[in-house]
Amino acid sequence: MATSRFIKDSGLTARMTLTMFLLGALFVGLVVTVMAFVRSPGGAVLVAVIAIGMAFWQWWSSDKVAMRAMRAREVTPEEAPELHGMIDRLCALADMPKPRVGVSQLDMPNAFATGRSPERAVVCVTTGILQTLDTEELEAVLAHELSHVAHRDVLVMTVASSAGIAAGLLMRFAQFGGMSRSRNNSALPALLVAVVVSIVVYAVSFVLLRLLSRYREMSADRAGAYLTLKPGALASALQKISGEGAATPQRDLRASSAAGAASALCIVPALHGGLGGLMATHPPLQQRLEQLARIQAELSRPTG
Repeated sequence: MATSRFIKDSGLTARMTLTMFLLGALFVGLVVTVMAFVRSPGGAVLVAVIAIGMAFWQWWSSDKVAMRAMRAREVTPEEAPELHGMIDRLCALADMPKPRVGVSQLDMPNAFATGRSPERAVVCVTTGILQTLDTEELEAVLAHELSHVAHRDVLVMTVASSAGIAAGLLMRFAQFGGMSRSRNNSALPALLVAVVVSIVVYAVSFVLLRLLSRYREMSADRAGAYLTLKPGALASALQKISGEGAATPQRDLRASSAAGAASALCIVPALHGGLGGLMATHPPLQQRLEQLARIQAELSRPTG
């Protein structure tokens, strides 16, 4: 976890470590399975190179991909002086490097942070959130996003998602291999093994990332609230953002590539999880508000 004045969260650190270890093991098993399925030495080397290259690309270009998905661009202090001023103050308060600042041309009120390191991170807000929140609420949201950068959980989420993508590639390799050797009945068992392994890897990575994503949002709420000492402002911001999002038809959100591509990174999800919330990337709003109310009560308690 990066050094800053954000409160430490050993639970988040443990979950990120466990997630990376388990997904790393799955990723290695996935690559080994594909290499065994390919069988030819040249093909096995190619699979290994593709797997390593994919993980590196995920790490290297995570900020560009998220910014493009959200139709965002980096803005200078001259273009957005108030926004830069808020982030300058919060970074000084948190004793952390200032990330780049971006603005997304979306009417949906939302914000997100991405990047491969605190030095390469970017905190982005939509034009909708700038029009919806007041100064204290926006500052609370920015503190939440900066805590993601300080905790490095954005990087973990980005790299960890490589396992799910690799599972999809395995399906492609399996289908191609099965079609190219369709006349050879001995290829059928290997094809079935490849398909089963890819499904298992994708399912496990999906569950692990959802669990980590929900916890990291609760952690960022806590860290941001304690940094600004204004949990009520963050609670008000979450209610306003959620209210605006609920007023937008889900079919319109799904039609937007931005909503689907970066929903997990946003402070409030653009898309709601199905199956009673089991697929949700964020904890329920009520759970987040209850936590902020407890922090407010703690901060309001007389000292000495």
